[in-house]
Amino acid sequence: MASIPRLRFAFRPRLWASLGTYHRDDLVADVGAGITVALVALPLAMAFGIASGVRPDQGIVTAIVGGLLVSLFGGSRVQIAGPAGAFVGLLYAIAEKYGVANLLIATMMAGVLLFAMGAFRMGTLVRFVPVSIVIGFTTGIAIIIALSQVRDFLGLAIPKMPSNFFSQVAVLWENLHSTNLTALAIGLGGLLVIVAWPRPQSAKPGNWRFVTAKLPATVVVLALSAFAVWAFNLHVETIGTRFGGLPRGLPLPELPHFDWATAQNLLAPSIAIALLGAIESLLCARVADGLIGDRHDPNQELLAQGMANFAAPLFGGIAVTGTIARTMTNVRSGARSPVAGLVHSATLFLVILALAPLASYIPLAALSSVLLWVAFNMVGWRELRELPRFSMFYRAILLSTLTLTVVFDLTVAVEVGLVMSSLFYIYRISSLTRVDPIDLGERASLPGGRKAGAWEVFGSLFFASVTKLENLLDPGKPLPDVVILEMHKVINIDTTGLDALEALHATLLRRGGRLILADLNEQPLSLLTRSGALDDIGRENVVATLDDALRESASQAR
Repeated sequence: MASIPRLRFAFRPRLWASLGTYHRDDLVADVGAGITVALVALPLAMAFGIASGVRPDQGIVTAIVGGLLVSLFGGSRVQIAGPAGAFVGLLYAIAEKYGVANLLIATMMAGVLLFAMGAFRMGTLVRFVPVSIVIGFTTGIAIIIALSQVRDFLGLAIPKMPSNFFSQVAVLWENLHSTNLTALAIGLGGLLVIVAWPRPQSAKPGNWRFVTAKLPATVVVLALSAFAVWAFNLHVETIGTRFGGLPRGLPLPELPHFDWATAQNLLAPSIAIALLGAIESLLCARVADGLIGDRHDPNQELLAQGMANFAAPLFGGIAVTGTIARTMTNVRSGARSPVAGLVHSATLFLVILALAPLASYIPLAALSSVLLWVAFNMVGWRELRELPRFSMFYRAILLSTLTLTVVFDLTVAVEVGLVMSSLFYIYRISSLTRVDPIDLGERASLPGGRKAGAWEVFGSLFFASVTKLENLLDPGKPLPDVVILEMHKVINIDTTGLDALEALHATLLRRGGRLILADLNEQPLSLLTRSGALDDIGRENVVATLDDALRESASQAR
């Protein structure tokens, strides 16, 4: 009796391996990178928290707790985790429909799913998601983020934004007359500073850019706008007026209220969070690998993401995933190990411990300018420009995923995108399959006046392509007495293809003819053997080469 394969559960955090060869120079580099990333993460964490329908401090908690656990137990050397723009539309819709408490429960359920994916070594399956779907939903999410920030950017008097795309557009249009010019000026000024601020790669020692480029533009925008609100008593909505300021430190862990009836309704949202978190974090890790010349462990990364998404909601946090912007900042700042991610979390904790009261002066218009810039950079501009160069199938999948993400939701978009990708793939593979006649010349004549015919089969003989084999049974084109199928170029056969071969064999047998299969590859021959079709067709009718098939045909005719 064959033994049942056991699950090979492996738990090998990258941090543990990195510490084996860790030196003082590595620590210096990681501390500098971690502090830099924390300054970048602070405004983004608050902005993503607000955009996701929760408080800004919940976004910061997510960055601290989620970032800490992913760095402790993750499979990437430089990944930085926290709240991400990719989740904004999805989390806002869940919070709007089910409430914030149920959003936290759905995130914890997603954490369990992510951990299970890692435990069952499913990390590589995420790579099966086509790039056209990824570009489509990422661009769609960017549109959702940008649209959700129009209210705060213009300072519109809208108490709460709906989650539906068309409802959002209608509400924004109806309230354009309530534009706050001060908020608009802050938002435009914030965008101008972000765009014009010196980038680290343009900074050289000895000039003023070298000093200013060390500060992230987003931190500068928040600091300047908060100072302006405090100094000039500007009448704009701030974190303090909407949320009452930020608490110092982390809240005590608390299990959200849970009941099975609610959990059943949250299954689909939980799967959506888990799927998006897996895709986003592993894509981010792959990008980081390309920059540092390393290779992450996708299954270990999913284990860590699962732990982070289960733990963060206990402190009020939202969904956690790897983030491209912060991870790239970490790499460019010289990070060498997951210690940089630990420093990032510790720095964020110290910042809110010391500076939380000052955050109440930050205008929401400034945070909206940060998110608008994030949304702009999320769009795959190069891929969209090159769209006409790609196939119709690629364009259809990308644009459909984009549209469905914006108009409906991410879950529907990814589901439809995967179905379309599968159908288009089936169509393309089936179109490659060919059954071409082979000119046998004089060798077609067999003893006794019988005739032989040969066809070369190319491609995959499966359910979508068997019609090309079934065309041999066309009553208007009588078959020869012996049909030889040269199958060296057949890469695989499924059960439908097998049925077509058996039907062809049965038809020829009734007519007193014969089917011979030549040069079968390993998979087709294995399927014929396991299914018993080899015995039905006859082992003598499965030969090594076309010449062998012709000799076998001639010997039988005698």
